[in-house]
Amino acid sequence: MSNISIELCERNNKFIINNLYPLYLHDLAGIRKVLPNKYGVFEDDEKFHTLEQQIPVFDIWWEKEGVLFPFLVTVDELPAGFVLVTSPPYLYDNCDFMINELFILRPFRGKGIAEYAVREIFNLYRGKWMLFTTPTDNNLNTINFWRKTLSRYTSCQFTEEDKELHDVGFNKVFKFNN
Repeated sequence: MSNISIELCERNNKFIINNLYPLYLHDLAGIRKVLPNKYGVFEDDEKFHTLEQQIPVFDIWWEKEGVLFPFLVTVDELPAGFVLVTSPPYLYDNCDFMINELFILRPFRGKGIAEYAVREIFNLYRGKWMLFTTPTDNNLNTINFWRKTLSRYTSCQFTEEDKELHDVGFNKVFKFNN
């Protein structure tokens, strides 16, 4: 396997995740069947005319040290994606940690990088974990990724259910304790 690194993204490198984020939103648009606003930005409201305006909303990831954990995934020192991990109070269902967002760039997919990254992160933080994803046929690759990864990581000791989550809608929710 290539040289994979998963590290907390420092504030001085947050621009790398900011650069990747619109690509993540573009991928989600295909899964969730959403369109960009009239300015070409994937946001629900029209107040964002540029990606530059979108960035300050995302700054919270670097303002809540010890609560929000923005991980940058690199392969051979190139940005390959990110994993955003939350802890209380940014959780649902009394969990200790949650993968809020996971994104791996297309050239790095299908190579075990995402599974390696999340396993490393799970090993850093022990407790009750949760993650959620869109429960549609458009998202079967992601759902199957999580089933496979969690089966391997937990020896099949995880739960999966479709449920409504406050503020984010109906989702497929996975939980486990490590």
